[in-house]
Amino acid sequence: MPRYEFKEGSSSKFWEINLSGNSFTARWGRIGTDGQEKTQTFGSPDEAQKEHDKLVREKEKKGYVLAGKGDDDDSEGGGGEEPASNPELEAAILKDPDNVDAYLVYSDWLQGQGDPRGELIAIQHAASQASGTEASDLKRKATAHIKKYQTLLLGELAAGVKSEELSLEWHLGFIRSARVGQKEYDSDFNVPETAGTLLKHPSARFIRGLTIGMASFDGENEYGETIQALVEAGGSKTIQELFIGDFEYPDDTEISWTHLTDISGLLKVLPDLRKLRLRGGELELGAIDLPELREFTVETGGLPLAAVKSIANAKWPKLERLEVWFGSDNYGAEGGVEDIQPILDGKGLPNLKQLGLRNSEFTDALAQALPTAKVLPQLETLDISMGTLSDEGARALADKAAAFAHLKQLDVTENTLTDEGQSLLPKAIPHANVGNQRDYEEEYRYSAVGE
Repeated sequence: MPRYEFKEGSSSKFWEINLSGNSFTARWGRIGTDGQEKTQTFGSPDEAQKEHDKLVREKEKKGYVLAGKGDDDDSEGGGGEEPASNPELEAAILKDPDNVDAYLVYSDWLQGQGDPRGELIAIQHAASQASGTEASDLKRKATAHIKKYQTLLLGELAAGVKSEELSLEWHLGFIRSARVGQKEYDSDFNVPETAGTLLKHPSARFIRGLTIGMASFDGENEYGETIQALVEAGGSKTIQELFIGDFEYPDDTEISWTHLTDISGLLKVLPDLRKLRLRGGELELGAIDLPELREFTVETGGLPLAAVKSIANAKWPKLERLEVWFGSDNYGAEGGVEDIQPILDGKGLPNLKQLGLRNSEFTDALAQALPTAKVLPQLETLDISMGTLSDEGARALADKAAAFAHLKQLDVTENTLTDEGQSLLPKAIPHANVGNQRDYEEEYRYSAVGE
């Protein structure tokens, strides 16, 4: 039961409240005594919640503070109460997330409820309209406000912020983007639990971006539980950018030691996704249907055939940028040119402008197929780096140089060209980037990233 205390002069009082379903029990009195107790029952859990929140704010205004705070914790607000909420005003924001006026209307209502989120909206809006020193001062004020009221604004998520394993960007009073991930090898930070709690938290109602860092430094880096937690939280109608696998390899872990697992269920509960980036192995995608997606990147040392086919047959009509790392067959890579033929044909990709078919062990075969690919004329950039392109593949590209003349860039870096191949391509295709080649070995050529 959350306990609040008021100590001033000769006053030494406590007040406790425990919310359960459609009722709550309050107990109050002089510190050191059992005090008095009263239970109130309401017509619904929502009514009980509203009255509970109202009483908590009234006590806070009178100077009651949550018991057990350390001297180094200057945050305010209760630990168990829910922030105020107005579904109608939130619906107006969800309908038009870029409408600042909708936020300002909500700000007025929240301030009327005594919710510090209302003032935060006002401060951050003023900062966005100011410049120079005034803007800097307002940004510092917003940061101080978040710290002061972090208990109410974040609840149990505040511990992750303190340990720097949850980082947040705030925009007009709400979390705009977040990164969740363990920071050190001996961390006991629960990434799945935090990620799920974040998506359900009132401060993240309008979250746009989510990044998942290291799920675990202990053994394999598994994302299955985190993905399941996000699904069980209901996903998000507002998330537009998702990055799973924000880690440094090989410093944090190897790509092949990271398991993305099946993310098909997660994609179904992120209907407004615009940018998706995945890093790791053992990926399952299922049938992809992302009508709003503009960018898709998968970085892996071994892409299974089922995932290759999922990507080749995906429904993402607004996609503008596609980057696929195929990897090494030693680490589970499967498939070849024939399996990505729908991509080369531009099937269902009317807006694709940037194409990356990287980290492949069939780069020479790609060099043969690309000059006549139906998708090529619509592209602005083409990236076949990090693969096994040989001088033979370079000659295939050079012989059809006219097909690539319209490109702004052709990237063939980190392949296996000899000096001959490196000099051949730029002469035929001036915008070809051939620098930084890896050693060529006829008997053993491999993609740049496997493990």
